[in-house]
Amino acid sequence: MKSKESFPFFTPSPLGNGYFGDFGGRYSPEILIPALDELEESYRKFQNDKGFQEELHHLWREYAGRPSLLTKAPRLSEAWGAEIWLKREDLNHTGSHKINNALGQALLARRMNKKHLIAETGAGQHGVATATAAAHLGFSCSIYMGEEDIRRQELNCFRIKLLGATLCPVSSGTATLKDATNEAMRAWAASSKDTHYVIGSVIGPHPFPSIVRNFQSIIGVESKRQFLEKTGTFPDAVLACVGGGSNAAGIFYAFLNEQKKTRLIGIEAGGESDIQGRNAASISFGKIGYFHGTRSLYIQDSFGQIEKVHSISAGLDYPGVGPEHAHWASTGVAEYYRVSDQNALECFQEVSRLEGIIPALESSHSFSFAKELAQDYRKTHKRKGRFLICLSGRGDKDSAEVQRILRDG
Repeated sequence: MKSKESFPFFTPSPLGNGYFGDFGGRYSPEILIPALDELEESYRKFQNDKGFQEELHHLWREYAGRPSLLTKAPRLSEAWGAEIWLKREDLNHTGSHKINNALGQALLARRMNKKHLIAETGAGQHGVATATAAAHLGFSCSIYMGEEDIRRQELNCFRIKLLGATLCPVSSGTATLKDATNEAMRAWAASSKDTHYVIGSVIGPHPFPSIVRNFQSIIGVESKRQFLEKTGTFPDAVLACVGGGSNAAGIFYAFLNEQKKTRLIGIEAGGESDIQGRNAASISFGKIGYFHGTRSLYIQDSFGQIEKVHSISAGLDYPGVGPEHAHWASTGVAEYYRVSDQNALECFQEVSRLEGIIPALESSHSFSFAKELAQDYRKTHKRKGRFLICLSGRGDKDSAEVQRILRDG
């Protein structure tokens, strides 16, 4: 663990009271309060425990493949007139950043003497990661997934079942991520005595947003150290896609004290248009509300009912955003923009052709905005920008859906 190739232990941020300015908190049914109290107490007990940290870092290193690489994208850099760097979370075991949090929560569940893991999933990557952690650590596992996302993510559904987990289709509502989350929470309420719910993003009631962000903050810890080693400086901007926001929270967190040097830019799903129901840009178009146990920004009607959303990317197809992102947006700590389905689809293909890397559709949103930002830096700053993109996952899972979209026009 002390070898040159290893990465440093990081100190998790204190759990706090669950509020991020005006956002966050715990607004859950009474039946879930004992389970949430148990989770908070256990996390506070183990987050800085040496044995827990050593086991987690061992799994991250020897099983998940951390530290993930930070690599320059030479052909994108040349084509876009910028210096493009990629944090390669796509190279992790299971193919995305989701394994970082899944392993952390699974270890916590084992110390809580739980026997069963449940999770929600949209693009399927968190479902695969949780099923993987369950298989490796000896849990039974159930994954809740909307039927529309099952259609879009057939490969990941097969992987989930191959890993021994039960795939639970959800047909209610829009049959996407929010509905899968609803069903997973209901299942947890009925079985919390021996079950842990592995929430996959920085959403949900306290303490989930802080727990998930802390496990994912290893992305930023590594990135900051690696970028300094390779360039001797900081990036002009760090870019990451934002649905619920776990990969963005993870990479942004280490750069929060570097705002004078580095912009933090989150990219939302602009979907097909700015018309309500045709995008999933919660920070751009959402209003303050309460959903899935926390106070944040949600796309809702005038009566506070959650509205239908859309994204070409199943992982961004969620009507809200994590409360810490809502706080960062409201205070100007981070900037948030949106990218359309079409532009993300075009960058999915361009990055594949130029770099030999097939990015997840989620990450393709970040690439698209980085391309625009490169033009802006040349025009406004009269120089090439230096950008770090969190490549949150690989696009194998999206290839069949993209093929269908391109074929059908």
